[in-house]
Amino acid sequence: MSTESLYDVSAFQHLSEASKSQLARGLRHVQFPKKAAVLKKGQRVSGAYVVLSGKLRVFTLSPHGNEATLYQINSGETCVLALNCIFNDLLYPAWVEAGPETKVAVIPGVIYRTLFESEATIQDMTIQAFSTLVFRLMSELEEIHSCNLDQRLANLLLLNASTDGSIRMTQQEIASHLGSTREVVARILGQLASKGHIQTGRNQIVINDPVSLGENLRLQQKETIAKKGKRPVPLKARTKQ
Repeated sequence: MSTESLYDVSAFQHLSEASKSQLARGLRHVQFPKKAAVLKKGQRVSGAYVVLSGKLRVFTLSPHGNEATLYQINSGETCVLALNCIFNDLLYPAWVEAGPETKVAVIPGVIYRTLFESEATIQDMTIQAFSTLVFRLMSELEEIHSCNLDQRLANLLLLNASTDGSIRMTQQEIASHLGSTREVVARILGQLASKGHIQTGRNQIVINDPVSLGENLRLQQKETIAKKGKRPVPLKARTKQ
């Protein structure tokens, strides 16, 4: 989903006239280039961030200095950590960078808190944002503890592939998502390519047969679980944008 205005987001379509008037006094629309720093760890948060187009990546750093993605904020969604900061007067605890062609609506914290008190749709959006984040983080934690890096990389490719099997991500971007290094990712991609699962090119990877790669991933997970005595982690369905 991509929207031109905050009022195209369902939670803001039925605000009272008083709330719309208040929102208009402080609302800002900001366009970010790819990889632009949106928020930094330790920064004071000015308001709520609602993604209108593109996406935001929230990440932290490992003890070795590698980036590790915590979660992504898609179009129509809001940043939960920013909401937590404006409701509890906290500094931002991670880093946020923009994806390609990302546009964000920034609502001043004071205004958002007022809207939350008076508008049921804003309350619903906030609660949904928190519950969605908890689900995503639990899924990521389960994957980290149940899958090795090879399996996590294959899963990432399947989740980010378009209908023609292409993934427009650099090896460094993949490494940052997985909390690994570009060299390790390059090695695993080389192994997948040698087995005929993928083709690699400049800033692009193509899955030759997504169903075959998914089945290979499933078998690997079963073998891993058999060794650990744990249940398999189901392959997450790709969310349509």
